[in-house]
Amino acid sequence: MSAISTAIELAVEATPAEQKNAAAASSAGFAYGLAAIGPGIGIGYLVGQSVQAMARQPEAAGQVQTTMFLGIAFVEALALIGFVVFILLKFA
Repeated sequence: MSAISTAIELAVEATPAEQKNAAAASSAGFAYGLAAIGPGIGIGYLVGQSVQAMARQPEAAGQVQTTMFLGIAFVEALALIGFVVFILLKFA
């Protein structure tokens, strides 16, 4: 509990610039966390459906795999955009 009380005391004594930096860091971390949830769910769903498609039609596995990798690349771009927003919020 002493660590929490120390953090609260430091937050109260912080200058407005330090408070702004702390708020920017916490909001940027929150934004990146939200930005990573969507692509994580999307990639999981995409890979799961691709595995099902390959299991149902093994002869089309090559085409399904190619399409899956393209989809993963596009979904992963969303996570990278979220990371860029995180960096902009952190250092702006």
